[in-house]
Amino acid sequence: MAGARGEGLAVAAATVTRPGKRPPEPEPELELEEPSLLSAPAPSHMLGSDPGLSDSDSEESVFSGLEESGSDSTEDDAASEEEGAGTSKQRGRMDRSPGQQVGVQARTPCPRTEVASVPGEGEYAEDSSDEEDIRNTVGNVPLEWYDDFPHVGYDLDGRRIYKPLRTRDELDQFLDQMDDPDYWRTVRDRMTGHRVRLTDEQVALVQRLQRGQFGDVSFDPYEPAVDFFSGDLMIHPVTNRPADKRSFIPSLVEKEKVSRMVHAIKMGWIQPRRPRDHTPSFYDLWAQEDPNAVLGRHKMHVPAPKLALPGHSESYNPPPEYLPSEEERLAWEQQEPDERKLGFLPRRFPSLRAVPAYGRFIQERFERCLDLYLCPRQRKMRVNVDPEDLIPKLPRPRDLQPFPTCQALVYRGHNDLVRCLSVSPDGQWLASGSDDGSVRLWEVATARCMKTVPMGGVVKSVAWNPHPTVCLVAVAVEDAVLLLNPALGDRLVVGSTDQLLSTFTPPLEAASQPALWLEASEEERQGGLRLRIHHGKPVTQVTWHGRGDYLAVVLATPGHTQVLIHQLSRRRSQSPFRRSHGQVQGVAFHPTRPFLLVASQRCIRLYHLLRQELTKKLMPNCKWVSSLAVHPAGDNVICGSYDSKLVWFDMDLSTKPYRVLRHHKKALRAVAFHPRYPLFASGSDDGSVIVCHGMVYNDLLQNPLLVPVKVLKGHALTRDLGVLDVAFHPTQPWVFSSGADGTLRLFT
Repeated sequence: MAGARGEGLAVAAATVTRPGKRPPEPEPELELEEPSLLSAPAPSHMLGSDPGLSDSDSEESVFSGLEESGSDSTEDDAASEEEGAGTSKQRGRMDRSPGQQVGVQARTPCPRTEVASVPGEGEYAEDSSDEEDIRNTVGNVPLEWYDDFPHVGYDLDGRRIYKPLRTRDELDQFLDQMDDPDYWRTVRDRMTGHRVRLTDEQVALVQRLQRGQFGDVSFDPYEPAVDFFSGDLMIHPVTNRPADKRSFIPSLVEKEKVSRMVHAIKMGWIQPRRPRDHTPSFYDLWAQEDPNAVLGRHKMHVPAPKLALPGHSESYNPPPEYLPSEEERLAWEQQEPDERKLGFLPRRFPSLRAVPAYGRFIQERFERCLDLYLCPRQRKMRVNVDPEDLIPKLPRPRDLQPFPTCQALVYRGHNDLVRCLSVSPDGQWLASGSDDGSVRLWEVATARCMKTVPMGGVVKSVAWNPHPTVCLVAVAVEDAVLLLNPALGDRLVVGSTDQLLSTFTPPLEAASQPALWLEASEEERQGGLRLRIHHGKPVTQVTWHGRGDYLAVVLATPGHTQVLIHQLSRRRSQSPFRRSHGQVQGVAFHPTRPFLLVASQRCIRLYHLLRQELTKKLMPNCKWVSSLAVHPAGDNVICGSYDSKLVWFDMDLSTKPYRVLRHHKKALRAVAFHPRYPLFASGSDDGSVIVCHGMVYNDLLQNPLLVPVKVLKGHALTRDLGVLDVAFHPTQPWVFSSGADGTLRLFT
């Protein structure tokens, strides 16, 4: 009854309502008389087809129908009919049907007080387009159902509600965005298709929701909560609802279920679960097989090799280097199929879905099948290699003795960095040069400073003459090389050295030389100075030839004059190179052959002095080379670098490094070979000296054996510098080191 009543009133509301006019609010006395009207049954032709319409829906439609019927009098209806058919056609959706007019007549006898409406300015003040939404009876259905249809739903009469025409393009939207000040607050209603302007309250609601706040301004989420169930014992219960009867009476439904189950068990319809048999049962699947045939077949089975995996050339979008050029394409087409490296030409496609079918698929499958059953297979025996065998078997360090293991003496006396040191050929004396501008001569066994010779500048390099019958020390100070006679040791050797230097007779015609030889004055001779060799640039290194007559000097100057060779007996100097190959870091004479090794920043060049040609070029692959040393046999070379590497070269094997040792943590400053024992050492800025065993065999088929045996520490780091130079004792397994802390140390 409620559904019929609501449907009739809704039809009446759709019949009487005028477009563009909202009915006035109902008066209180009219609301009291409405139940008498609603109690009357609606005509049969006005009843809706939905019997489930709720009373709330009927009440919502009652007000709209009664207000519109009450505000529109019979005189207004007559006046509207006289306006003509043209006006009524414009109100397309508001045309009255006969059924709707009958509905109006059915409610005419209802007694109610009519309110006269005075047309004026306030007539449309409360007008709103919400009535159109009420008349749009699409219902609560998904609008996606009507995506493919021109209409969006149906009205109360079953007529289609067509979608509004969308004639606005992007240009119109852009103009509205620029001209319409309310464009930002205008949205489109999906139910009606119209553009709706949001009110200030709606905009404020949206902004609050975007900020994560509550929609209601008056809602306080932090209001004090009312603790209904507190820990205090209350007099009265929270709820005084009596308990249900079913809570203390047995359930009859459950009684019937139990009765049926008991009856089924008695009748044997329900069997109890039997305990499972946990004893497993085994079946011989191969009882009928011939064991000899199976074993033989398994032993002779050789799996087929797998197909090669596709490469970059078989990609649908290969790199450019895999795509053939036009010449390569023509050459491929002219080749025989057996001579081609690839059985196809790589091609590029924009996407994977654009790749056509492979034309040679059946041919390749056929060839694969031929390989599987026609090609004989051979079992390749697999070699099992123990990983321990791949690790080189190095001897224990204790089996490689003797080598220095501990610090024996400390030579103190210098006030600044000790940059260089050198040991006499007999191993009794030690010479050291420092940044304090002095050269000190020490006794090795007692660490006693025998003599101090002031040089007047920073001493960059010092070298003792290796000839046993010559007592002479070469010192590099600024742009000069000073030759000193320390007057230590055997007096006969000291006297013969002075006599050797004094017997020189200058030539009649003085030749132009890159260096200037000067005799020392009488005062300088008393200090031990004998000769002074002046150069135009600072000297960074000085080294002697094995026979003691030639002297090589490195200058800190760009050009071909970086390396000079001086001859002591004839007092001549020469530049062996015509052009430069980079900044020279160090030089060394070959111990047995007329070779000169020149170490630049990136490589080491081996020159033949007699033939005046380049023999070899060693590539250490490090940045940058800092020091250089040659093995006493002459076939192996080591060099240190500033990137903490020690590189060993076997010149008979290759020009590439034989072994690269990375034991130090900082830059290497010096490396040295022992003249008798198979030992070599390296000094680094980390303050340590690492001694390694380096055995070189006479058998050319056996590679050198390199084993690190000891790490010697003792120098303190100063100005981020550690060990600056190292040198071995000529006869004992001892090593000397000089550091930035101003000390020299002997490790034995």
